[in-house]
Amino acid sequence: MAILASGSGSNAENIIKYFKDNHSIKVNLVLSNKKDAYVLQRAQRLNIPFSTFTKKELEETDKVLLLLQEYKIDFIVLAGFLLRIPDNLLHAFPNKIINIHPALLPNYGGKGCMAIVFTKLL
Repeated sequence: MAILASGSGSNAENIIKYFKDNHSIKVNLVLSNKKDAYVLQRAQRLNIPFSTFTKKELEETDKVLLLLQEYKIDFIVLAGFLLRIPDNLLHAFPNKIINIHPALLPNYGGKGCMAIVFTKLL
């Protein structure tokens, strides 16, 4: 799996640690849209590959999709990721993206939160 996060990454770290000894599920990649997000330091400390991208790269290129394919990702966890997921990722990962935001969205997303609703792609 891959974890996408925009902030400190406490949830990402907990997910990585939880699946550390699992032979069926493994976190293979952490991605962030913020070069200074603390989640990247957590990933490095836990020996998880990580990379960053810009909002423009997410929305207008296949950079993120190609990274996910390179690391053979088949499931994505949004752990405090605040950008809208573009159609190319939704089509590539139908029913394989989960948002674990700790609040009820969209009413309690907090300042700057982008509510993301996943629907089954037809």
